[in-house]
Amino acid sequence: MAGRVIRRTEGSEVNVSRTDQGAATGRRGALGPVGLVLAGGISVQFGGAIAVSVMPKAGALGIVALRLTFAALVLLIVCRPRLRGHSRADWGTVVAFGIAMAAMNGLFYQSVARIPMGPAVTLEVLGPLALSVLASRRAVNLIWAGLALGGVFLLGGGGGFSGLDPVGVAYALGAGAMWATYIVFSARTGRRFPQADGLALAMAVAAVLFLPLGLVESGSKLVKPEVLALGAAVAVLSSVLPYTLELLALRRLPASTFAIMMSLEPAIAAIAGFLILGQALALTEALAISLVIAASMGAVRSQVGGRVRKPAPTVPPAQAAPLDPTPTPTPERVPGPTH
Repeated sequence: MAGRVIRRTEGSEVNVSRTDQGAATGRRGALGPVGLVLAGGISVQFGGAIAVSVMPKAGALGIVALRLTFAALVLLIVCRPRLRGHSRADWGTVVAFGIAMAAMNGLFYQSVARIPMGPAVTLEVLGPLALSVLASRRAVNLIWAGLALGGVFLLGGGGGFSGLDPVGVAYALGAGAMWATYIVFSARTGRRFPQADGLALAMAVAAVLFLPLGLVESGSKLVKPEVLALGAAVAVLSSVLPYTLELLALRRLPASTFAIMMSLEPAIAAIAGFLILGQALALTEALAISLVIAASMGAVRSQVGGRVRKPAPTVPPAQAAPLDPTPTPTPERVPGPTH
């Protein structure tokens, strides 16, 4: 029987269509990168929750300094970026990327030191959401902006998070603005530097900027073995591991799907805050987070759907260029924030 596989099981014949087998294999293949992205998101948020638990020992600025320093060392060792052959504009871009990364992390950790992780990440994600809405310029995005404002209304006192520290809220919103800046300069850095060289150099810039601040706040506390070990763990969980997982996923996952899955970060953060820090959510709090997640997903879908795609020209296999396994970051394709 052409096109079919006959499998014998306990005396009976079972016909399995190769087409069905191929479809099943395709579904499993699609689940692989999705699982990698989810694992990366879980790693980021649980790393953030561990960082919050370390703050009483090292301070918010101290833990950021340790995280950025360890992450920079790992990336520099692994990537070994080339320092020569770059223009002044290249270095200006990577320095701006590093400044945005340092500011994003510093503001975020100052936020979670004052308010629960779920609300903090929900407010922070408004930055990329605003960037997506502005980039799309479609009328339907007014709906997504309205949903996001509804979530912010609940977060700001409409029944959900009226007890939030206003300073923590301001820090979270500032982190969101820096996240949007991070996305822009990450895309520019990806176009100027090969592989992950730009990320490694930007991480080094961020570490150099933040290490003095951490030393001023925490001093000798940063060199205690327990604090160093926890700082290294946070660096791996919040930067090295998620970036690696997301980079692997982006080789097989559409950019739009990746961006939509990044919208789930507030929910993952809320779960991490509950499991590690005991930060429970009320029903209205969960509703506020859900509204912002829905707005973010909708904005991403609108932006991707509004583009006009030209069909790719057919290239004979012999003339096709080799596939670069590392995708160039774009606003929708860049890995998530390295908290």
